[in-house]
Amino acid sequence: MDGNKRTARIVSNAILIAESHCPLSFRTVDSIDYKKAMLVFYEQNNITPFKRIFVEQFDFAVNTYF
Repeated sequence: MDGNKRTARIVSNAILIAESHCPLSFRTVDSIDYKKAMLVFYEQNNITPFKRIFVEQFDFAVNTYF
C-alpha cells in the first residue's frame, strides 16, 4: 500500500548497479523468515538473521541472473 519496502529495494539495487555490484532479489525469501529477521533486529539489535537472508539472496541473484 505505501511501497516503502519496494522503494527501498529499488533504490538499493540502483546504487549497487551504479557501483558495478550485483543487484539483490528477494523473490525466494520466506515471508515468515523475513518477519522473524525484522523482529530479531528491532528487538535484539541483532543482524545475524538478515545476514543469512542477504547471503542467500546474493547467491540466488548471482546464480539466476549472471
